[in-house]
Amino acid sequence: MKLGVACLVLGYLLSQFYRAFLAVLAGPLAQDLGVTPDDLALSSGLWFLVFAAAQIPLGAALDAIGPRRTTALMLGIGGTGGAAIFAMAQSATHIHIAMMALGVGCAPVLMASYFIFARSFAPAVFATLAGAVIGLGSLGNILGAWPLAWASEVYGWRAALWVMAGITALVASVLWVVIPDPPRATAPEGTKARLRDVLRIRALWWMMPLLFVNYAPSAGLRGLWVGPYMTDTYGADANLVGQVTLLMACAMIAGNFAYGPLDRLLGTRKWVILGGNLLGAVALGSLALAPGMGLWASAALLAAVGFFGASFPMLMAHGRSFIPAHLTGRGVTLINLFSIGGVGLLQVASGHVHALGGGAYGLLFGFFAVLLLAGCAIYLFATDRTD
Repeated sequence: MKLGVACLVLGYLLSQFYRAFLAVLAGPLAQDLGVTPDDLALSSGLWFLVFAAAQIPLGAALDAIGPRRTTALMLGIGGTGGAAIFAMAQSATHIHIAMMALGVGCAPVLMASYFIFARSFAPAVFATLAGAVIGLGSLGNILGAWPLAWASEVYGWRAALWVMAGITALVASVLWVVIPDPPRATAPEGTKARLRDVLRIRALWWMMPLLFVNYAPSAGLRGLWVGPYMTDTYGADANLVGQVTLLMACAMIAGNFAYGPLDRLLGTRKWVILGGNLLGAVALGSLALAPGMGLWASAALLAAVGFFGASFPMLMAHGRSFIPAHLTGRGVTLINLFSIGGVGLLQVASGHVHALGGGAYGLLFGFFAVLLLAGCAIYLFATDRTD
């Protein structure tokens, strides 16, 4: 079981890489293919939207056939194929198609881990384990920062993507061999495992708005807007953009480890989540008010957005505590759908906000800050629960 989870972390590392690497390649793609930041906003949004849409059949597959075949096949076909398409891209349309395939390939990895945690480990340690997977897997954020910038300059971005396609195929093959399928949970007699049963859990309703907006600022900024923002505002080159994205990636990793044990230390999930997201909104508000405050001051605030925006594992643990065992797969994937779907929709919307403001990044930061505050206001009515 531990070996399987360790290999799933490698798969999640690839997922983090593929959701974030566009920020570093914004310059080379613009030069070679004429791709604009708004094109990349759409590509990034499509990755998240396809990823989110895949959660519905994924939840049923995890409950019915288990995580091994589900994860290995989706990552092997979608992930490897998407990276190969990207490496051969000749236009923005090809980038869109590649990112959609990558979204399918990356969709099952984290949820397979959470499915195994929920079915095979003590509930009290779910948030810690969930945070550890994201924290370790977020090394993919680092791989997609300065190292990718270096590789693309030395060997070219196409060669770098061909290497990633080969690594993805190898990881998928290993997952087919080592992932364990936990024993299946049976539904109470006379009932079936259905998605609508999860939707009827009223306690989840107050969490979903915050889930929808929680991850969008950090994922959107780290995955795309850091590059154009640093280039347009401070004239940063690819190497400097790589350093800033590396700083933000490290902050996101640290945030996942920091959130993990706090529910057991403080005896609450709700107030840990609420406090962290409010601090993230403060950082976004500061960037909105003074987007040109200075390169490293801006970088520090972007890192704060990444750190405090890492509450998804705690939100997942909070939501999972209301979900019965036979609905585990459908429950965790529905929660993930709201989170990743929110990122996708808001990433596409962010491109329009950026264009509406005539390239003004203050408006973009303010857009994310207001949405996060609105999600926090609704989450105030959520019921607190720990295991």
